[in-house]
Formats: sequence, C-alpha cells, structure tokens
Amino acid sequence: MTESSERYPETMVIVPTYNEADNINDLFQQILDLPVSIGIINVDDNSPDGTGEIADGWAEKHPGRVVPIHRAGKLGLGTAYIAGFKKALSLPGVMRIMTMDADFSHNPRYIPAMIELSKAKHMAIGSRYVPGGGQKNCTWDRVVLSRGANGVAKTLLGLQAMDTTAGFRLYRRQVLETIPLDEIVSSGYSFLVEMLFLVQRHGFQVGEVPIIFEDRRAGTTKISRNEVFKGMATIGRLFLRRMSGNTPQHAAVSVVNE
Repeated sequence: MTESSERYPETMVIVPTYNEADNINDLFQQILDLPVSIGIINVDDNSPDGTGEIADGWAEKHPGRVVPIHRAGKLGLGTAYIAGFKKALSLPGVMRIMTMDADFSHNPRYIPAMIELSKAKHMAIGSRYVPGGGQKNCTWDRVVLSRGANGVAKTLLGLQAMDTTAGFRLYRRQVLETIPLDEIVSSGYSFLVEMLFLVQRHGFQVGEVPIIFEDRRAGTTKISRNEVFKGMATIGRLFLRRMSGNTPQHAAVSVVNE
C-alpha cells in the first residue's frame, strides 16, 4: 500500500510506546477488532524490550492499518504525539486522529462512542471527571495528583472541559491542520494541557465521553516527579499568555453518556 494512491482508515489511533511489549499485542488486537474504520500509528522510542519489533510484525500482517514510526530514543511524549499527528495528516482518507496510552488505562471499548461524538464536536475527550466517569485501581496519591493538576489547569487557564489532562482524545483532522504544531513547546505530559488550551483558543467545540480510567495492567508508569514540575511550568507559561490580553475563546463543551 502506498501513501499516494491508497486510502487509509478514517480514524488513526496514535499509540506512543516505550517498553510496552507486555501490552501491545492485546491492545492492537482489540483496536483492530472494533466495528469502525480504524488503524494504528505506533510511535516507539527504541524500546529495549522489543516493542517496536512487535509493531513491525503487526504492520506486516495489517498493511495500512498499522503504521510504525521508530525513533532513536526517549524524546518525550509531546514530540511522539506530534510525529504521529504529522504522519496521520499525510495519509489519504484519514479524517480523525486519536491519542491513547498503551497500558490499557484507556480501554479501546470507548473508541466508538468518541468517534460518534466527533460527528458533532471537533474534539472528543475520554473523561474521568464527568457523570459516569471515574478511576479504578489507582493509588490514592495518583488520584490526588491527577485531580490537583486538573483543577489547577482548569482554574488558571479557564479551560472548559472537565478532564483537562486526559490523554484519551480524538481530534478532527481540521483541528490538527489549524493548530501550529511546530510552535508547541511542551514535550511531556504537559503537552496535553497545552493542546487543549490551543483547541479552546481557536474556538473549536469540545465534547466529553465518560470513561473509567484503569491503572496500567503491566509494565511501569512513565510519570516522574520531573514530569510534574514540567507540567506546572507549562501551566504557568500558558497562564501568563492568557493574561497577556489574548484571552482564549470559550469552546462549547458537552458530555455524552454511553
């Protein structure tokens, strides 16, 4: 299949990975088994456990539905998303681009509801903090950290979505073609806050689908203390930008129950 002559699935899911060999086979199978036009872009940061090689095997079995991207090393979650975005935008026929974690904290079963919501909204968020959403098997300190970061981002940046730090998202193609991806400074998990800030700033409509966020099934968490500090720095920088006079527009936000 060539990118110039063939059409790809309407929705491509970007899955950044680093040492996710324990999860990736089950995750890919569950995504590809969904009753929607969907494919996967795997951005692997040279995982020592062979995650990238596993993805290559899937690409051979499912050409056009699994697209691997190999990077030299750990370059940050934000840059992985941007690499995936640019790849997805280069593929004919792709109309929606999703992001999700590889550790099953984001269950693929919610994807059809997010795709359905994207027919009415420019961006759909798999949300923990709307009625019907929640968290499962998460430690109390992780819950406190997550809720705290979410509350600070909402308050200081005027974000309208209830779950501002969620990584389970769907963007219409138009959104990613409009936002200047190369101007985004954040590289870690704070990238998610900056993206939502820019989506709202451009006046795009945002909707939320309730999900149950589950702690990872296997492997180890990628969230470090340094990531927390970088996140706070990003929120501070965006707050100053908001206060500079160019107040972000309020995008319309809605919640869709399953």
